[in-house]
Amino acid sequence: MVTADDVRRVGLALPRTYEFFTGGRFKLKVRQIVYVGFSRDETTMGFGYPRDARDGLVESDPATFFLPPARDLRYQWVCARLDRLDPEEMRELVTDAWRMCTPRMLHDLPELEAPTAAAWNAIDVGDWAALRPLLHPSLHFVDGPVALRGRTRVLDHLRCHPTPRPPTSVEVRDGRLYRWVR
Repeated sequence: MVTADDVRRVGLALPRTYEFFTGGRFKLKVRQIVYVGFSRDETTMGFGYPRDARDGLVESDPATFFLPPARDLRYQWVCARLDRLDPEEMRELVTDAWRMCTPRMLHDLPELEAPTAAAWNAIDVGDWAALRPLLHPSLHFVDGPVALRGRTRVLDHLRCHPTPRPPTSVEVRDGRLYRWVR
């Protein structure tokens, strides 16, 4: 059984996501795009899903999934009863909905080792104080022709240069990023 708080934990860990309250409902957004929304009692959630595949999803498990009201059928949206979802299925649905409203270059971040998504999110918003503890003191950073070693050097570089692309591979030691390669 999944709760709205479980969905929030998954969604808010994804880069560029924030929670928004409007019309008596909580929603998860990237910029102005809602990709998950909860019912007022938080027993169901709506989420982004490709319009051409949603009928198949609903038919696969009608006790869990259902279409939104007729007025909202124009959106790429499906609804689910939270108590019928298992945690892995919920994580996949939320992550795929997030991918529908983010640049392709970010799509692989949820599959990389933690704390990669948190580090990328801090870089993306320029929150250097939140980034520092996520980086190993001996971090080795490679971004094309730039190769740096040491957390302080990497942070100085990131503050003064455009945001790099997300890493293609990472190595984590002691719960912190040790190697970041693009």
